[in-house]
Amino acid sequence: MKKLLISTAMLATLALTGCATTGANNNVGNTVGTATDIGMNVLKAAIDNQCRSQIEKQPAWRVASVVMNDEQKEAIQSKVCGCVSEQAPQQVTIVELGNAAIDTEYRAKLVTRVVAKSLQSCYASFTQ
Repeated sequence: MKKLLISTAMLATLALTGCATTGANNNVGNTVGTATDIGMNVLKAAIDNQCRSQIEKQPAWRVASVVMNDEQKEAIQSKVCGCVSEQAPQQVTIVELGNAAIDTEYRAKLVTRVVAKSLQSCYASFTQ
């Protein structure tokens, strides 16, 4: 609980500092944006890995993949998991991203939640 409180306080401080920055020196705002981008890229990579793992467990995938060669399997997995990764920013707040950067257990839960929300819709859109 302390980690959650500390990370939330740090993010709030950074966000408020970024808002208070004048046009003359906007390095803090840029730093927050860069840190958010880096954090989101790390999260997207974790989401892609989790997505690929979850696809392998899907009964529909097991049936469909029997008639596919390795290149076809990889192409579909890349499209589906790319879709899931691209939907991540709409499902994750900056506070959640900060908490995920600090707490690996929280990050694992967040990745699982994001993948679960998006996997079925992305999979369905690419297998029709």
